[in-house]
Amino acid sequence: MIFLGTGTSQGIPVIACPCAVCASNDLHDKRLRCSALVQVDGKNILIDSGPDFRQQMLRAGIIRLDAILFTHGHKDHTAGLDDVRAYNYIMQCPMDIYAEERVQKVLRREFDYIFSENKYPGVPKLNMHTIDETPFAIDQITVTPIRAMHLKLPILGFRIGQLAYLTDVNSISEPEKDKLHGLDCFVINGLRQEPHISHFTLKEALALINEVKPKQAYITHISHQLGFHQKVQDGLPPNVFLAYDGLEVFLHDR
Repeated sequence: MIFLGTGTSQGIPVIACPCAVCASNDLHDKRLRCSALVQVDGKNILIDSGPDFRQQMLRAGIIRLDAILFTHGHKDHTAGLDDVRAYNYIMQCPMDIYAEERVQKVLRREFDYIFSENKYPGVPKLNMHTIDETPFAIDQITVTPIRAMHLKLPILGFRIGQLAYLTDVNSISEPEKDKLHGLDCFVINGLRQEPHISHFTLKEALALINEVKPKQAYITHISHQLGFHQKVQDGLPPNVFLAYDGLEVFLHDR
């Protein structure tokens, strides 16, 4: 897995923000909007295509993309969808998109020109796959959706083998937590120290990590309000890490 972006909806630095974190010279404190690439069995599977999608793909040198999984329909997770047309051209095929119906409605509204009957030449070509909480397969790769809540908005996280990725979460039911046991790697959002209406705080994320007991865990979807990367990392348990843009995590047993 490659962390393509680990920031919250505004990224870090935040535009016009005078705070010390936004002014930091530490590259670990520079965060694009939240996204990750899972590489398994020769496939590149993207989780969310936010507004920094193009920059992230170029920075990571990703020349092939096989599928995109969408957690939910907010702009900071969907706004880069138009740039999949570069992969359409290079790979000479439509992009496989996996999203539940409520997210598809958002995509059809925000990118109406992609789905129009009379398409403008060069618009992205997509194969839309409707998902829910039922496990599905991308070729032979099993993906297990995990239902969680982003305030009042139902969203999906995903488990692929011994990896699970959840972002923009502030509550999860006990039955869905059962899907998170036995993980080698668990990625969860931890926005800041102070309570937030729709995101886990760092303390709440650590409590969930302690409950499901993965071998290792990574905090993502981070706000400048959380503080300096190194200072926060120094206060975390030995098996918990503050993710940063470009971080690669290797899991050898799916």
